[in-house]
Amino acid sequence: LVHMVESGGGSVQAGGSLRLSCETSGYASPGTCMGWFRQAKGKEREGVAVIYTHNGPTLIADSVQGRFTISLDNAKKTVYLQMNSLKPEDTATYYCAVTWTPTLCYLARIFESQNRGQGTPVTVSS
Repeated sequence: LVHMVESGGGSVQAGGSLRLSCETSGYASPGTCMGWFRQAKGKEREGVAVIYTHNGPTLIADSVQGRFTISLDNAKKTVYLQMNSLKPEDTATYYCAVTWTPTLCYLARIFESQNRGQGTPVTVSS
């Protein structure tokens, strides 16, 4: 059973930074990819970033390109999301996900993974 725990969310003023972490456990072989998606109140889920665990592209949503960075520590089975220059429109609950299904390793599909955390809220005030 895959266990995932996100941390690092909180409240910040526009222009500020936060670093989200997602520690995973309960599995032996690394997933094909890990990623982050978010869901704001009343809006659809949005894939934010995807990173392959071994060789592959890093995918970043256009809405956060140049501001957010995803990274991975395979040894610790932990994925990070560094969020800089935060905007009020970044306000959402952020979830991490891991998948062994290559066809889910896309921004538009990462949130379909059955293995995801409980979410950490991020609030950006203007």
